[in-house]
Amino acid sequence: MAAGGGAARRCWRSGAGLARAVRGVCGSARATAALRAEELAERLRKSEEPQREIPKDPTQRWLRELTAMSQQLQQVHPNVLAKILKQRTLYQNEEIVVIDKPYGLPVHGGPGIKNCIADVLPVLAKMLENMRAEPLHLCHRLDKETTGVMVLARSKEAAEKIRLLFKTRQVEKIYWAIVLGDPDPVEGVVEIPIVEKEVKSHQSHYKMTLAPRFRVRAEDGRLVKARGDRHAERAVTRYRRLAAASACSLLQLQPITGVKHQIRVHLAYGLGCPILGDHKYSHWSKLAPQKLPELTLRRLKLEQSKARHLPLHLHAQRLSLPLGQPLDFVCKLPPFFQKTLRKLELDIPKD
Repeated sequence: MAAGGGAARRCWRSGAGLARAVRGVCGSARATAALRAEELAERLRKSEEPQREIPKDPTQRWLRELTAMSQQLQQVHPNVLAKILKQRTLYQNEEIVVIDKPYGLPVHGGPGIKNCIADVLPVLAKMLENMRAEPLHLCHRLDKETTGVMVLARSKEAAEKIRLLFKTRQVEKIYWAIVLGDPDPVEGVVEIPIVEKEVKSHQSHYKMTLAPRFRVRAEDGRLVKARGDRHAERAVTRYRRLAAASACSLLQLQPITGVKHQIRVHLAYGLGCPILGDHKYSHWSKLAPQKLPELTLRRLKLEQSKARHLPLHLHAQRLSLPLGQPLDFVCKLPPFFQKTLRKLELDIPKD
């Protein structure tokens, strides 16, 4: 099917090119004689040549390749996607399968999404075990742009048991993120409730945001209790700076709770250090590309006008699961994340 889809696209392009060529033949035939067969073939060849030039700049090529990779995951046949996930299997036993989730692949379906992890779980189960295997089950989720450790269950019973471990905060999750700026203090806990709100602007949209229970009184600067939002959820995130350079920091993060977009919101609005490539939470009142410091742009060899192509640098690096005996899974950083660390001269700690 994947090959057939590619052939169909090639046929469509050829057909479009042929239509343009034929229109050219008809127009010129009225004025002169019909084009020779080789001239028609040459016109067809030119019509099929790619219009987009390959960027000479290595950074631009790298960003375009990453975008293309994400788009390809949405275009391949489900069987091909399942095979990709099989190759990224980190661990499996009779209860669970642990995979290294790739960048740009959504966990659930939705508008405009052709491929997602949930849809290929039956195929993946058969590839890992046998043709009679029951479909795998989701135990938790990662954002589309987040990479790293993800746990799947082989049965409904195992899935329910693992979901309960997540709900009761018995699963330890460690993330790494590159952020803009330097958190102050460099280590601590962000404990601010989070709620979803509509941003009313020329392009209205919804975002998660902070719903603090305290505020600073303007008259004397004292901290006073604020009226809480009844829809807000408790959210707690531990953080620790691992390295700092190029107006950026590498942070280790441990979300104690599991609220939607918790890490991204706590970093951007709580610490004032949005994740590199997080264009959604770098501004509140608008949807716009992230504004990068001059030093960061220089080190990345990137123009601000191209910053919108930067991927989200958030990686689920480690997950500890207490299933009988504690199981500890570590997932290495994806190549694009490692490349950014080198460009920004952020040294990964040895320990």
